[in-house]
Amino acid sequence: MLRVGLTGGLGSGKSTAARLFAALGAHVLQSDAIGRELMEPGHAVYADIVAHFGDDVVVPDRTLDRKALARIAFVDGRVEELNAIVHPAVIARQMKLSEEIFTRDAHAVVIVESALIFEASYGEANRAVASSGEGARATRWSSRFDRIILVTAPEAVKIARFVARSSAGGELTPAHRAELEAEAQRRLARQTPDEQKSSLCDYVLTNGGALSELEWQVDQLWPILQAAAG
Repeated sequence: MLRVGLTGGLGSGKSTAARLFAALGAHVLQSDAIGRELMEPGHAVYADIVAHFGDDVVVPDRTLDRKALARIAFVDGRVEELNAIVHPAVIARQMKLSEEIFTRDAHAVVIVESALIFEASYGEANRAVASSGEGARATRWSSRFDRIILVTAPEAVKIARFVARSSAGGELTPAHRAELEAEAQRRLARQTPDEQKSSLCDYVLTNGGALSELEWQVDQLWPILQAAAG
């Protein structure tokens, strides 16, 4: 078995890399999808968010107003409060799902796709450990993953991808484009720079060009991961 963390900043293309690995046979767990599930009514994460941020983040059907929540988190600067609620639950769910996969297939490669492997909140006990230094932080990651892959791209490319995704291919006014670019820059500023992440990762995939270039890199790496899992 092999536990792999797949990370990359906003617009890096980590989701594309995850799909390529899945096509080759990897079991991919998407942190964003797990987070969205746990933020639905009926889950403890949902209840904790509403209790912490109030009814302003709830729409009439009692689901979360994700735009309002994003505005509070990223514009009002309260993202750490949100992450402290969501991240520990998402990590626990990832670990449970991984163990279920390994029970069925001892040689499986499980890839956890997450933008915030290095930034994630792990709960009170682990935050205390993290405060003791870089070595402690590395221990947190190694307790979850056997290998870590970073997908990287130039910042201008990341921002352009975010704008294209946010606009869904529609026409943008100059003002709206500037607003989306500023939002991308705010989010990137809250993420650990690729230069720092790369020294902590086992493999780095560069994704600033054609899709075929990323496909080639994934194809080269996959047999190495399979061998490690075996």
